[in-house]
Amino acid sequence: MKAAHAHNAFKLEDEEVKRLKEIAKELRVWIIRMLTEAGSGHPGGSLSAIDILTVLYFHTLRHHPNDPNWPVRDRFILSKGHGVPALYACLAKSGYFPMEDLLTLRKATSILQGHPVAQTVPGVEASTGSLGQGLSIAQGLALASKMDGTHYRVFSMIGDGETQEGQIWEAAMSAAKWQLENLIVFLDYNKGQIDGPVKEIMDLEPLASKWAAFNWDVQEIDGHDIKKILDAIERTRAIPGKPHMIIAHTIKGKGVSFMEGKIEWHGKTPTKEEAEIAIREIEGSAI
Repeated sequence: MKAAHAHNAFKLEDEEVKRLKEIAKELRVWIIRMLTEAGSGHPGGSLSAIDILTVLYFHTLRHHPNDPNWPVRDRFILSKGHGVPALYACLAKSGYFPMEDLLTLRKATSILQGHPVAQTVPGVEASTGSLGQGLSIAQGLALASKMDGTHYRVFSMIGDGETQEGQIWEAAMSAAKWQLENLIVFLDYNKGQIDGPVKEIMDLEPLASKWAAFNWDVQEIDGHDIKKILDAIERTRAIPGKPHMIIAHTIKGKGVSFMEGKIEWHGKTPTKEEAEIAIREIEGSAI
């Protein structure tokens, strides 16, 4: 009986990983579509982040799209606000607003602007884009949850270029002081920022050691491996008294061969012809 139970558990886990991979693939296509329609935006960091956001929105977060202000919902703060196409895709797929609205990205009359706006977009918890600030917002929410006894968890994603900001390290120090075990942060470590490779602009290494020195629980994972993302989140539940940093090694432009690892795709959108090639690659891939 135990062997059969274990077999069924592994089968369910495999099915869940497959389901999440399929959602991530679909949302990659939407990212390309919306950015091509907009003619501006950030494909590289949106595609590097989408696997993590897919796991959060379609597996981990407690949230109700029909009640965006549900008091005990888990919160997600996208600190690297320029990666918002990935967030919008997840919100639309979850049911916060129609998928077709994604094609209004960055238009003057649209609620979907180039960085998250909490006041107008259902499901967006905080307006971000000024790099370095989102982690502080996430920390404040996590502390409020502990003080109120509401027991929701707060997830955030920061960028690697953003991690060069001093405010990130102020939040790192204070989150540990308040022992915010309900704060789980993903660092989208795609190694590139608008001016070039992160290592050349301002090297972050030894990155894991730095976060550990600030008294965070630290993990390093492949940020495109759905199973490892799931396992890393689950592990955070067993570590009390510390905020959690999950350093996710990712690839800028993941899923599109001519974008992968290319700095120029940080903030350049594809032409219609390039978009067609990208969508064919994504749909035909086994990601």
